Amino acid sequence: MTPSDRDATGLLTRPDHFVQLISPTGERRADPEYDPWVADVDSDALARLYRDMAIVRRLDAEGTALQRQGELGLWPPLAGQEAAQIGSARALRDDDFVFSSYREHAVAWCRGVGSAELLTVWRGSAASGWNPFEHAMAVPQIIIGAQALHATGYAMGLTWEGSDAASIAYFGDGATSEGDVNEAFVFASSFDAPVVFFCQNNQWAISEPVGLQSKQHLARRADGFGMPGIRVDGNDVLAVLAATRIALDRARQGKGPTLIEAVTYRMGPHTTADDPKRYRTDDELADWRTRDPLTRVLALLAATGADADALEREVAEEAARAAAELRAAVTTIPDPEPMSVFDHVYAEPNTHLARQRDHYARYLAMYDETDATASGSEGGAR
Repeated sequence: MTPSDRDATGLLTRPDHFVQLISPTGERRADPEYDPWVADVDSDALARLYRDMAIVRRLDAEGTALQRQGELGLWPPLAGQEAAQIGSARALRDDDFVFSSYREHAVAWCRGVGSAELLTVWRGSAASGWNPFEHAMAVPQIIIGAQALHATGYAMGLTWEGSDAASIAYFGDGATSEGDVNEAFVFASSFDAPVVFFCQNNQWAISEPVGLQSKQHLARRADGFGMPGIRVDGNDVLAVLAATRIALDRARQGKGPTLIEAVTYRMGPHTTADDPKRYRTDDELADWRTRDPLTRVLALLAATGADADALEREVAEEAARAAAELRAAVTTIPDPEPMSVFDHVYAEPNTHLARQRDHYARYLAMYDETDATASGSEGGAR
């Protein structure tokens, strides 16, 4: 029996079951329920997943460095969450649509978002970074949890159009306390919307631990909304791939939404404006380093006879080239024209916007006059 032939619902009835197919030390753990969903992942495919994770980790480090050097206004690091993002994103079809928060750089990488597109919004050069329809991925959502409603509405539209595509909403553990996310759960469950709610439980909602928000596993929240929940090792790229494929298969069969809780850890700060040393310990960080998503894949590949050392060297070189391209892309991002802030506010012009445009134009003109006066005075003095 192939995964597409079986009813996935039976796999999702144990929300306390922790799905793990690769242990932190790189041992392959058999799971008769989830193994069929990744039966096609051989050593070559696993190496490609490692490549994705290693490259985005390097890109993330470069993004942080660019912010520290004043090239970006802000950067939200993803380090530690590579497996959660790559495993889920590689389960998607091209016609599935992604609605993400602001930390899903690895998902954007999988959807073909270019370097300059990835950096534009963080440089402050535009209100968004790319055309969503070119990549089947909405631009990053800053409002916590709002994208869950967008994903649900899009999924409902897919159903009305008779499509078997699905949408996926990415959010963190902190977002599960937001009204928008819970409202999305209600709508999606009530209308059997083909949407996957993908929660990256990275243990910290900025400076508040997840235990302060929930007395039980976040996957259990699905129970109250009449949908299944899966709790998966978010640092295990293979387990995440399997869980997401199951949820997407269920959505395509018209069986409605699924909540996935990917248990992972944010190794860096919430954003580059945050100091995580103020609220978490070095011991906690050291413990999570032993569960690294990349090293466990390399260990598994080595155990199967692959040349893991050669792969690591080869990918490191490729990652360095990708990071250099990201850094070079900063210089290609043009500064926006000041008046362009009004260009895409409304679909049609209106007097309210025209009045604001006029006021802003006169405000900017004041600086032009000041500069001209100052230049004239300096010329006269000479």
